[in-house]
Amino acid sequence: MDKIDTLNKKNYYYDLPQNQIAQSPVTPRDSSKLLIYNRKTKKIEHKIFRDIIDYLNEGDVLVINNSRVIPARIIGNKVDTGAKIEFLLQKRINLTNWSAVAKPFKRLKEGTVVKFNDELSCEVIKKGEYGECEIKFFFEGTFEDKLNKVGTMPLPHYIKTDLSDKERYQTVYSKYEGSSAAPTAGLHWTKELLQKAKDKGVTILEVMLHVGLGTFRPVKEDNILEHKMHSEYYVITEDVANYINQAKKQNRRIIAVGTTSVRVLESACDEHGVVHAKSEETSIFIYPPYKMKVVDALITNFHLPESTLIMLVASMLGIEKTIEIYNIAVKQNYRFFSFGDAMFII
Repeated sequence: MDKIDTLNKKNYYYDLPQNQIAQSPVTPRDSSKLLIYNRKTKKIEHKIFRDIIDYLNEGDVLVINNSRVIPARIIGNKVDTGAKIEFLLQKRINLTNWSAVAKPFKRLKEGTVVKFNDELSCEVIKKGEYGECEIKFFFEGTFEDKLNKVGTMPLPHYIKTDLSDKERYQTVYSKYEGSSAAPTAGLHWTKELLQKAKDKGVTILEVMLHVGLGTFRPVKEDNILEHKMHSEYYVITEDVANYINQAKKQNRRIIAVGTTSVRVLESACDEHGVVHAKSEETSIFIYPPYKMKVVDALITNFHLPESTLIMLVASMLGIEKTIEIYNIAVKQNYRFFSFGDAMFII
C-alpha cells in the first residue's frame, strides 16, 4: 500500500523539461530507449527497445491492441460565416453521427453547418461539455473515403512537428480503424522483432480497443474520484479469452503491450480474474491500490503528469516508486509521451 494519498491528483506530478517531449518517432522503431524495472529485485536497467527480446521467455503471452488510427482531425468552414472550425472525431455513434471535440467551441451553436469540401459537410446536433459535441455528416458513398480526403492524423497537442509518414503513427500490426490516438506502446515493435518473439516461444494475442481522445484529457479535480472517465469500445474474442485463461492456469506471464491492452484485459475479467469474450464500452479507471487480476507485466511509454495513464502505472508500482522511476528517466534523458521511449515493468 502507498503511504501517500492515492486519491490526490498532485501526488502523480513530476517535472518534465519541454525538450524531452518527443516530437517525432525514432528510426528504426525498435531503436528507442527501454527502461526495465523488475518489481521483485527492485532493479532498474537501461536498454534499447530491441533488447526486450532478452527479457521475454518461452511461454509468455504478449497481448497487443490491433486498433488503427483514423485521420480524425478535420477542418472546415461554417456555411453561414465562413469561420474556420476544427473537429477531432472521437467515437462513431451510427452511420452518419460522431462524437467529436470542436475548436473553437464557445461560439459553435447547435444547428451550425460546417463544410469540409464539395463531398463532405456536417451539422452540429448537440453540444456537451469539455468541447464535445455530436455532429451529423452529409455525404454520398463511403464515409471512410471522404474522411481520408479531408482528415489528417490526430497527433496529440504536445506534438508540434508535422508527421511526414502517416504510418509512423500506426503500429505495424494495426488492422481495424476507429482510434483517435495511437496505442503508443505498440509503436516500438517491428515485424522482425515480433517474429523473434514468436521464434522464442512467445504467443502473441490480439485484442482491440479504439483509443479515444479522453486518453489525453487531464485530471482537473484534486480528488481523482471526481474525474469523469472516458469510455472506449473494445473487443476480445472467445478464442483469445480462453487462451489467456488457460495460460493463467499454467502460470504463464500475461504481458500487456500498452495501457489500452490492460484496459481490455482488466475490463473483460470477473472478480476471480477469469477473462470472458466481450465487445462493449469500458470506462475502467485503474489507480492505486488496484490489484491487476490478469496482467502480470506491462510494456508502456512514459505518460503525462497527473494523467489517468500514470495512475494506471502507479497501480503496478505504487506512487512513490512510479515518480522515482520517472525522475530517473528524466535525468537519463529519456524521451516522453507518444513518440517517446518505453518502460517494461516485470
